[in-house]
Amino acid sequence: MMPSVNSGSSDKDSEAFAETDPTGRYGRYPELLGCGAVKKVYRAFDQEEGIEVAWNQVKLRNFCDEPAMVERLYSEVRLLRSLTNKNIIELYSVWSDDRNNTLNFITEVCTSGNLREYRKKHRHVSMKALKKWSRQILKGLNYLHTHEPCIIHRDLNCSNVFVNGNVGQVIFHSNSVFLSVIFCLIYKLKIDIYFKLLIVFVYVRSKLGKITRLID
Repeated sequence: MMPSVNSGSSDKDSEAFAETDPTGRYGRYPELLGCGAVKKVYRAFDQEEGIEVAWNQVKLRNFCDEPAMVERLYSEVRLLRSLTNKNIIELYSVWSDDRNNTLNFITEVCTSGNLREYRKKHRHVSMKALKKWSRQILKGLNYLHTHEPCIIHRDLNCSNVFVNGNVGQVIFHSNSVFLSVIFCLIYKLKIDIYFKLLIVFVYVRSKLGKITRLID
């Protein structure tokens, strides 16, 4: 028997939104998906497309004495809206909430969490899968590094690489706080390459049964 929706259930049985965006399209749930130094990420829902998304919220009052930092946040978010690559988390919408003094942006949500969590959950990973993930990371980095202007991620690690486990896809977190626009500072490309190689190194060590606390 095929599962079906109970048509007799009332609206009050459904989970209520904590808030919605100015257009009413996106609704934020109270559930927290992650929390960083300057932002929180909540589970949310795109009512137009009928899909779950991530609601990222930065409290601008944390930067009340740093107007240059606030302007940088806005400029980098505007840049992120122009990025189109399957290995970089897509940014759907962005707006500021003057009443609550927050910067909010909606991104796609990944089904299997970040690479750190995925590695702990799935210990048996083939070399074929490692190579596939590594290629995807390199393709995403190449897109950023050849973008005009050149973009350096600077915080590429297992917590900022996310996995869609049902299709074997890995993508970068489009975190506006850590992405930086770098003009003509080619040496800084080595930072991203180093972290990419570090991720591969950790997985190979894990495959050989010699995993350490390097990324834990």
